[in-house]
Amino acid sequence: MLDFSRVARLLLSAALALPLAPTLAGAQAGAAQGLSLGPSGLPLPRFVSLKSAKVNLRIGPGTTYPVEWMYLKSGLPMEIVQEYDNWRRVRDAEGTEGWINQSLLSGKRTAIVSPWQRGKDALIAMRADPDAAARVVANLEPGVIVTLRACNGNWCQMDVDGRRGWVEQSQVWGAYPGETIAD
Repeated sequence: MLDFSRVARLLLSAALALPLAPTLAGAQAGAAQGLSLGPSGLPLPRFVSLKSAKVNLRIGPGTTYPVEWMYLKSGLPMEIVQEYDNWRRVRDAEGTEGWINQSLLSGKRTAIVSPWQRGKDALIAMRADPDAAARVVANLEPGVIVTLRACNGNWCQMDVDGRRGWVEQSQVWGAYPGETIAD
């Protein structure tokens, strides 16, 4: 049986997204070419985190657009891929995209350890120093949220549950490959 509310929601989403198509295509092209500056003067794309414990992800840049998803965890990392007025088009670690008001985002850098390994029997070693031979200070489960302190392009220093250590940069979502972050 046809679910008319689902069809109506799909049609509404398509109708609302159509006027944004040229803007979205431009943002994707810019991201493919590398770093660019958004209207705010800040680089695009870039990582931020959720400032509030309850944040609505909308299908368009404004409160008149329907809520697609609600995040219930502050500190969750997000990637800003586009800016429009006070709204930021973001992507989460699972690839979900939508719009969040910039007042609900923070410049504080956080990351998720190996979100692509969630549900697998895997532990990620957090080491005392940025070296594969360094002492393991903790074993992190995939999906744990950490606060980034620094990244040297290969390793990221992070805090989690009162512990500080280093994880290979390729094992975190929240820092770009080769990106350096100063403490």
